Amino acid sequence: QVQLVESGGGLVQDGGSLRLSCAASGTTFSRLAMGWFRRAPGKGREFVAAITWSGESTYYGDSVRGRFTISRDNAKNTMYLQLNSLKPDDTAVYYCAAARTVGSWDLAHDYDYWGQGTQVTVSS
Repeated sequence: QVQLVESGGGLVQDGGSLRLSCAASGTTFSRLAMGWFRRAPGKGREFVAAITWSGESTYYGDSVRGRFTISRDNAKNTMYLQLNSLKPDDTAVYYCAAARTVGSWDLAHDYDYWGQGTQVTVSS
């Protein structure tokens, strides 16, 4: 089993920035593919970003590409999501996810472990 804990969410103004963190434990972090998903009120779970276990490749959802940056520090067993130029439409609970193997980076079904989420609220 893998445990994931998100942190860094909060309330920010339109155009502001936040940095989310996801701390992992229970297994070798460097062998897990990692991703971020979000769920906004009245919407389904949406893919945000993903990163390979080595950090060599990253993937982004269309709605966040160019504004968000995903990274990981395997020595600290931690993944990060830098959120810039935030919009009210980015308001959601953001979830950290991990996978032993991934077929499609943007499919929540392909991820094995999930954190409890951290709330990001962007004022309009």
